Amino acid sequence: MTASTSPSSPRSAELVATRLRQASRLNRLGRWLIILPPLVFLVVFFLVPFAFAFKISFAQTAVHIPPFSDLLSHSRDGVVGLSINLGNYAYLFTDDVYAISYLYSIKTAFFSTIACLLLGYPMAYAIARASKANQNILLLIIILPFWTSFLLRVYALEGIIRDGGLLNSALLWLGVIHQPLQIMRTSFAVYLGIVYSYLPFMILPLFATLEKLDNTLLEASADLGSPPWKSFIDVTLPLSMPGIIAGSMLVFIPAIGEFVIPSLLGGPDNLMIGRLLWDEFFNNHDWPVASAVAVAILVLLAGPIAIYQHYNVRELEQ
Repeated sequence: MTASTSPSSPRSAELVATRLRQASRLNRLGRWLIILPPLVFLVVFFLVPFAFAFKISFAQTAVHIPPFSDLLSHSRDGVVGLSINLGNYAYLFTDDVYAISYLYSIKTAFFSTIACLLLGYPMAYAIARASKANQNILLLIIILPFWTSFLLRVYALEGIIRDGGLLNSALLWLGVIHQPLQIMRTSFAVYLGIVYSYLPFMILPLFATLEKLDNTLLEASADLGSPPWKSFIDVTLPLSMPGIIAGSMLVFIPAIGEFVIPSLLGGPDNLMIGRLLWDEFFNNHDWPVASAVAVAILVLLAGPIAIYQHYNVRELEQ
């Protein structure tokens, strides 16, 4: 064999390097082909609408269609002027209604998330410890509500908890109460609706984490003399923390901006930021202030979304 065809020859090394570069380019191209469709979707349906809302938030309310002024103005001399109104954001800090609605939204989302966690963790733990056949049935029961409309589920809950609904009728028939319970148009109804609607979002990430736990760790803990409750606190609970964080964020983030549940089940005192945003857009026709409220919501949710993304990536890497 000549030196030019030897595996260790410069020509052979150059051929291998060329093939490696081609393979690297194909891998990068493949990754971009996978990333491109969702990236285009996010740009078209999130970034572009958000850019419009961000621009409108610096405009002023005007009596024309659409009901806001232009940021750029052109004079007859060809001079272009830029008019930015920061009063919409200042209005959010000076009007108590917005502060109250933001605080109430955060409080409602926080305690609803705690309730979902307290209810969802035992359910997810029981499903994870069930046999494979029972796991499929139990997961089907958890996922089954998603097969119906979200609005239809909220209306069904309203039919259960209203004054003449199924719950009060059953309690009156059993003699437990002598007059209907006032559940509708209260904060409890809002909490109940959020927990009822978002509980599966807590259970599924917890189940995915708990189902992957190594049972030999619990056996080793028991062999070392640890009782079951201490093994749960020292082993199961820390290892399930990524699922807890992911499930909590999946409940907390959409619950802050919830609109349907407070509108149908809550009363006038249950003013959440989603309802306030609707009122500004469609009742007051104040698009600049409504856009400022929307931008403020996004900034408020940026922290929880970043936390969820961090723990979601960690869970996928495990």
